[in-house]
Amino acid sequence: MTLNFGERSRGSAVLVPRRASLDALLRFAWDADVFTAGDALAAAGLSRSTTIEAIDDLVELGLVRELPNARDAGEYSKGRPSRRFELRADAAVVVGVDAGQGHLVTTVADLRGRTLATRTELAGIDDDSAARRRVLVVEAIDAALAQAGVARADVLSVCVGVPAPVDELGYSPVHRDGFWAQMNPDFVGLLSSWVPILRIENDAVLASVAEHTRGAAVGLRNTVTLLAGHRLGAGVVIDGTLLRGAHGGVGELVVLRHLRGIDEAYGIGHRLEAWAGEAAASGLLPPDHPLRAVAADAVTARAVIDLAKAGDPAARALVERAGATLARIAGVFGSLYDPERIIVSGGLAPGVEELLTVARRLLPDEFDLPAPELVASSLGADVVSIGAVAAALESARDGALQFL
Repeated sequence: MTLNFGERSRGSAVLVPRRASLDALLRFAWDADVFTAGDALAAAGLSRSTTIEAIDDLVELGLVRELPNARDAGEYSKGRPSRRFELRADAAVVVGVDAGQGHLVTTVADLRGRTLATRTELAGIDDDSAARRRVLVVEAIDAALAQAGVARADVLSVCVGVPAPVDELGYSPVHRDGFWAQMNPDFVGLLSSWVPILRIENDAVLASVAEHTRGAAVGLRNTVTLLAGHRLGAGVVIDGTLLRGAHGGVGELVVLRHLRGIDEAYGIGHRLEAWAGEAAASGLLPPDHPLRAVAADAVTARAVIDLAKAGDPAARALVERAGATLARIAGVFGSLYDPERIIVSGGLAPGVEELLTVARRLLPDEFDLPAPELVASSLGADVVSIGAVAAALESARDGALQFL
């Protein structure tokens, strides 16, 4: 499924006319394996002469390579052999960056999306200032490029995901405590001088891109993807279009402050850990309870869920509470957007089935409309990184003819 993200290309001047035939043939080549002019003609719906001319132009531009013909390849023996072509996946690279508050995951991929290098680094440990964050992102990109054996000149597209709302130009609005500017410290100005096609996105939006590319939203047109990290964010796709809003705030969850018993947009895992820590510290748990032996700030959501699965009544009560909270949050999004599926993504998602079972039971009471399906993502903690690469590839497909 191709989502409508809007075009935000920057960089050098247009060198090649954006002919419809070139666009059509490039999109066909991008999705095809080895193909002939006949294959392309049938798929693109162009005349034979236009198809051959467009393929030759793409070969000249370096986006498509001509392969040995079928006879030379030993696959053809009679008549005139067909010319064979393929996308030049090595013509350029794309870079996806998951620039979280406490981590940087940088991936370099070729034009087929095959990973060439990935680096994961902790960020903001000693200095989480905006200036330091700008330095860390540049260093991470350069290090990943070096690991992949390519240079900045080989980069066609970069997508950076940040935990802040982002508008269609890549900027974040002013926040009362400056957090959004800290998370997105003018990455547009920082990178646009050398990146041909640059895209800055909210991290939950990229989680949605990942789910629509290779996750639980493939083939669907109406979804909400909840990125359940320390805080909750959402990527919303309705009628096949990714919703953004004037300032990129569609997936911001300030509304949760106004829901009784929820109050803030904290992630489900964070809530479980806080509730378990409070119960342990306050003496509400039995003296021999496993959580009593763990420091309040060291309790993990996964440990609580595992105890609940094993039949522990105190942990089960916490999971029931968390599941009820998730049902209310899903109810808000379901009532606002009427999605067919709500996907819980992020690092906790693979182990969240216990919570989902509770939430699914309660979800119908939150709706007058038919309740959406509530599922866990299978993409794990890499969901934003996967989405960043997918978004960089999508932007490269849209803008390649302008910049190569």
